[in-house]
Amino acid sequence: MPKRSYRGVSAQQRHDQRREQLLDAGLDLLGTVGWRKTTMTAVCARAGLTERYFYESFANRDELLLAVIDRIAGRIRDVALAALAGPGDPQAKVEAAVGALVDLLTHDPRVGRAAMLESAAAEPLRARRHELLLEFAQLIATQAHALYGDEALPPPRDQVNGLMLTGGLAELLMAWLSGELSITRQDIIDIVARQFAVTARDRRS
Repeated sequence: MPKRSYRGVSAQQRHDQRREQLLDAGLDLLGTVGWRKTTMTAVCARAGLTERYFYESFANRDELLLAVIDRIAGRIRDVALAALAGPGDPQAKVEAAVGALVDLLTHDPRVGRAAMLESAAAEPLRARRHELLLEFAQLIATQAHALYGDEALPPPRDQVNGLMLTGGLAELLMAWLSGELSITRQDIIDIVARQFAVTARDRRS
């Protein structure tokens, strides 16, 4: 028997809305006070929901944190692919993708801290961070073939290069966001795009 709607909003829609409220609260806390203080109680208070509604969507705090990181990863993937699908030559596309990524991680400082810093510091998130780096490495390899065709590195060298680029970019952004590197947004775009152009193609004679 279908559940009745309330003021034109279905039970599933209300459930989805509460889940988004919890994810927004999780990002807010993870990206400001850090993962240790992002407790279930704190998330519920920030979302304005009771623990009953927390358990409606998540089994525990760690599951929420993983969902926050996965949501950010989805946004990263979307903006990068959108930029790569835009106009211009391969170099312009890569520069646009890197710029979109940097903007996503810096426009809202909470996103950058959660994705780059807390995901590496939080024990429950480190394994997922590693999985995501592997996924993005494969994405880089796939996009290199789309950009360069037969000139792209063949497997498994394309995947190795993708992992090196992904891991290097992650470390670069971590150092930049934490204030350890005095470089600009454009510096990052230029460095990463140049590295991609140099390493993503097979230059053996």
